[in-house]
Amino acid sequence: MKMTSIALGLALMSLNAFAADTPTPPDAAKKPYVVKAPHGAERQDEYYWLRDDKRENPDMLGYLKAENAYADALLGPLKPVQDKLYEEIVARIKQDDASVPYRERGWWHYSRFEAGKDYPIHARRKDAPGIDARSILAANEAADFNGEEVLLDVNVLAAGKDYYAVGGRSLSQDNRLLAYSDDTNGRRQYTLRVKDLQSGKTLPDTIPGTAGYAVWADDNKTFFYIENDPETLLSTRVKKHVLGTDPKDDVLVYEETDDTFYMGVGRTRDDKYIVIGLDSTVSNETRYTPAAAPGAFQVLAPRARDVEYDADHHGGRWVIRTNADGARNFKIVTAADNSSSRKDWKDWVAHDPQVYIEEIELFDGHAAIAERSGGLERVRILKDGGASEYVKADESAYSMGLDANPEADSPWLRYSYTSLTTPATTYELNVQTGERRELKRQPVPGYDPANYVTERLWATARDGTKIPVSIVYRKGFQKNGKAALLQYAYGSYGMSMDPGFSVTTVSLLDRGMVYALAHIRGGQEMGRAWYEDGKLLNKKNTFTDFIDVTGFLVKQGYAAPDRVAAHGGSAGGLLMGAVANMAPDAYRVILSQVPFVDVVTTMLDPTIPLTTNEYDEWGNPEQKPFYDYMLTYSPYDNLAKKAYPATFVGTGLWDSQVQYWEPAKYVARLRDLNTGSEPVVFRINMEAGHGGKSGRFRRYREQAEMYSFMLDRLGVGK
Repeated sequence: MKMTSIALGLALMSLNAFAADTPTPPDAAKKPYVVKAPHGAERQDEYYWLRDDKRENPDMLGYLKAENAYADALLGPLKPVQDKLYEEIVARIKQDDASVPYRERGWWHYSRFEAGKDYPIHARRKDAPGIDARSILAANEAADFNGEEVLLDVNVLAAGKDYYAVGGRSLSQDNRLLAYSDDTNGRRQYTLRVKDLQSGKTLPDTIPGTAGYAVWADDNKTFFYIENDPETLLSTRVKKHVLGTDPKDDVLVYEETDDTFYMGVGRTRDDKYIVIGLDSTVSNETRYTPAAAPGAFQVLAPRARDVEYDADHHGGRWVIRTNADGARNFKIVTAADNSSSRKDWKDWVAHDPQVYIEEIELFDGHAAIAERSGGLERVRILKDGGASEYVKADESAYSMGLDANPEADSPWLRYSYTSLTTPATTYELNVQTGERRELKRQPVPGYDPANYVTERLWATARDGTKIPVSIVYRKGFQKNGKAALLQYAYGSYGMSMDPGFSVTTVSLLDRGMVYALAHIRGGQEMGRAWYEDGKLLNKKNTFTDFIDVTGFLVKQGYAAPDRVAAHGGSAGGLLMGAVANMAPDAYRVILSQVPFVDVVTTMLDPTIPLTTNEYDEWGNPEQKPFYDYMLTYSPYDNLAKKAYPATFVGTGLWDSQVQYWEPAKYVARLRDLNTGSEPVVFRINMEAGHGGKSGRFRRYREQAEMYSFMLDRLGVGK
């Protein structure tokens, strides 16, 4: 393997323009390799050798280490800026903060942090007269932990580990046993464990290779969990475990043979049923069995292509959200307790082509519906008898959604609210009286929302479509076309990127930057059609929307044309690679985290996690029309000899969603073809997966490093 050695003691470089003594980046060897498609198409992939499923190849590891050394050397002069950014960000985080407690089965549950520690403490307090969310919040604020029972202290569990994350947590129905899972490398292969909360001891029942969540039956000794395939990491089997038995003998209760489906387990709202939820991009299926006496899982409604549904049970009936019968934006139907066919479904909340229904939460006497309309979220309260009302919002661009509401007999509805200027806030609304109470607003030391302004704008795409844009800047900002701008988007899987407060963004605004969130097609901000217009053979709308939003913001004076940075991660990293190829002159900096950039090769390989699940998102390249279309935008395949923006690419060696070799290959080829002088930085976290480093502070180090690079290239004051 060919690579340039890097001396760590390099001379100091200029902060604003990397000087002539800038270190030379690594040069990965080229090795001929042909990627073949079933229909006969072939592509050369000279960096395919960088793939190693076991992460053991010394040449590959050597190359990644050289990239990290290069990043260290190149970014070393920016260390003071990194440190300053990190200190600013951490200073806005209340270190001994706690979540808003919620009540379930006679206990109040919450999580809290202790000053200087990275991980949460999960705890509970017994319900009693005078005990409620507010009183517990006040006690936690005063460091009064009398009456608290610690369920898990993650700081203790994570001690001595480079990476540690707790997955699902599930209490037995008698509140005595806690099933939880953990991941020690970021690959999302969770090990299930059971803790006896009375003795504090961990039971010998240990189950590796799971999806991370367990669902208890009513007998308090049996739970159901999902076993992942050890090779593909797909969730394929539901098994039943009985405490005290060997997990090797666990009974298989369901196996999914269609590898385009994801799988989940849970309990219904009324705790009557244990359910298996099976989900693909375009269809669903629910199976259920009584929680009191689990047996065979009955199908609620057989799967059918292009028919999606999710179901809950309350009040002696099934309540189902579905797109059946042409309900593109979804409707709500009901079905009898013993239903097993869509023929039994009866309309309850009609389809509205202007309103997308995202979620429904069932209560005694009312329901709460999370909706989208006009590119914004709403919460609608639907009362028995048909009357309805909407929870009010106070800003033009915001995010609102249902919060933890575990008890159906409560008159209080919990919901969350945030915006680009308003920290996350938890409210509860009495549905019977109309009383609204603010339970907690995220404390942000040193931050005053009055110093910042948020707007909702509408940019016109090249095909005439109006694209919503949420924007924020510091008060006093002059729209004179001179400012630096960071534009973020995602634009895939129907995942909506709603405007929410960020402690990191404030550091950019305080330096005079503008931050914009582009709600581009491929998300679901404007309803189901918005998603469908940004997937499969419409995918390039996602990329052109982003570029057109940039052009609009520059034309409107929000940014200088040569001071725009773009940021995206995962499928948003695909977006970054695409716009860098399509409009390199529109961006000074590209920030790309765990990017999905080798679309064709990955989608041709069914052994890679997520591939087969996503044929209905990207298309199956084994079919030539999809293959040909993917080739027109796949970032790796469309790199060309031209000048590219300054680029920062980040990944995790153990990422199971976007494998490390995608960005590694992309960076190697980008370096080969880039005719410009702007640097390309590749930072690899050798211990982490898709989500980066564990712990609440460690990830801010990574973000500070990335932002320091961006600020330097944009010429923003330090």
